[in-house]
Amino acid sequence: MSYVLTCPNCGPREVTDFGFGGEFHPRPTTAPSERDLNRYVYFRRNVAGLQVEWWQHRSGCKEWFLAERDTRTNEVKWTALPADAPSD
Repeated sequence: MSYVLTCPNCGPREVTDFGFGGEFHPRPTTAPSERDLNRYVYFRRNVAGLQVEWWQHRSGCKEWFLAERDTRTNEVKWTALPADAPSD
């Protein structure tokens, strides 16, 4: 299934121009325990619905950015560079 994703730098493009980087979750702010590091690296929520994800514009500016996408419909609610992303 193809859809349009908007690069914060280059504008709307076909999703095939981008590389999926996985579900976003904040990095640990302090040295994590082995258990916390394992959870951060390997465990994902994999929701059926809205989730924030990492994407890279691999056929354009090469920039990494965040997108909130509905995994059921592929509707993209917003895209932003990490510094400009909405905070929940």
